[in-house]
Amino acid sequence: MKVLIGAVAAAIVVAVGVTVGYFVLFDDEELRYKTQRALRNAMPALAAAELKARGHSLSGELDCRDLQGWTKRKLRVRCAGTTSTGKPVEVIGAAEDATRREFFTVLVDGRPVVQNVPCLGADCRADD
Repeated sequence: MKVLIGAVAAAIVVAVGVTVGYFVLFDDEELRYKTQRALRNAMPALAAAELKARGHSLSGELDCRDLQGWTKRKLRVRCAGTTSTGKPVEVIGAAEDATRREFFTVLVDGRPVVQNVPCLGADCRADD
């Protein structure tokens, strides 16, 4: 019985080691925007391209600012503007260092145009 328990425990340790090794060696996914500044600077053009592709033109550039509570590991940006027809636009971008994932939501007149997508505009076409 002790041998069986030892064998099961060893198998679990090996499985965990292989899983961790895979993510360390082969999971090469990285954040496109590694800093708060990079994310904030990229969002106006990306969001404008995404909105244009979905039939919404902007009346001017989006004003993007850091969201309160952002950290080096949890980037948060909010952009605001208006469409050429006067509807309010809000764009929220987030990036998580721990999961290496980015999420974007675009609202026009309070309604989601895209919600929690991993990319906007040209960044999406670069993944194709």
